[in-house]
Amino acid sequence: MNAEKYNSVALEYGDDAFSQMLHLLRLDVNVYYNAKVCGNWRLTEHSLGSTCFHVVMTGATILDVPGHFKGVLNSGDLVIFPRELPHTMVSAIPLKGVQRHLDYREAQDIDGTGLLCGSAHFRHQGSRYLLDALPPVFIIRYGPSNYWLKSLLEIFLAENMKAGPASKVIFDRLSELLFVYALRQYLMDNPAQAGMLAVYGHPRLAMTVNAIHRHPDREWTLDSMAKEAALSRTSFAETFKAVSGWTAGQYLTWWRMQLAWSLLSDGESTAEVSNKVGYKSESAFSRAFQKMFNTPAGRIRRSRAAQPVR
Repeated sequence: MNAEKYNSVALEYGDDAFSQMLHLLRLDVNVYYNAKVCGNWRLTEHSLGSTCFHVVMTGATILDVPGHFKGVLNSGDLVIFPRELPHTMVSAIPLKGVQRHLDYREAQDIDGTGLLCGSAHFRHQGSRYLLDALPPVFIIRYGPSNYWLKSLLEIFLAENMKAGPASKVIFDRLSELLFVYALRQYLMDNPAQAGMLAVYGHPRLAMTVNAIHRHPDREWTLDSMAKEAALSRTSFAETFKAVSGWTAGQYLTWWRMQLAWSLLSDGESTAEVSNKVGYKSESAFSRAFQKMFNTPAGRIRRSRAAQPVR
């Protein structure tokens, strides 16, 4: 990815820094469960520590996450675990018989709960900062305000009833969309609890962050960053820290390093990347990269070069 290519990507995603950040983190979603569970059923965690989600497609379930949440999830409700915790799900109404996992088409007249469960994986090291900014578990309720949840649920259900070629790919791609919508919804609903993500939704700070994403190679100072936000130097610094928990300088360094990781992974040299992310000195860049990722910048490029051509 050269400078022109990076600029084209930035323009493709407009001035939206949150979109650029998610694009850079390279999200993959895999649906590992999609069925109607019937009988006297009980499900537990899939893979502790992984990033995952559950959507109630039909019926209802009682979700128990010890120490965090216990309650009913109804049809359309979504729960996300940034890092999966021990939890159980059981039917919200008493059911009899052995536990069965049925295709939706064969279980239309059988009592049970439809569940879609997926795992999310980011291929970029910077994903841990995003996950750290989220609560251990959060729930998005189905309702008129979450138009996207209603629309996606209808597509999921329709695809389950008329499954055909490429259904697995369709479910994975729709679930990726579902996950991104959920992140945005959490940011919008909980700006005070969103950690570093809160800057993306702040009307003034977002202008600075967007400018940093568009021009990572610029010689940014506190004054120039404050000017982008139309705030005084002091007000900008205090607001940025209060909203995100980070200083503006910390965010600048963080973003430059995330971009650097991506460019190095694409095979660019340390010297090229150093210049593109705003470092006049390659040694200064290498020190910052080592401090951020605890690994030399050159190793990332060499590991990319060692990968077989496919």
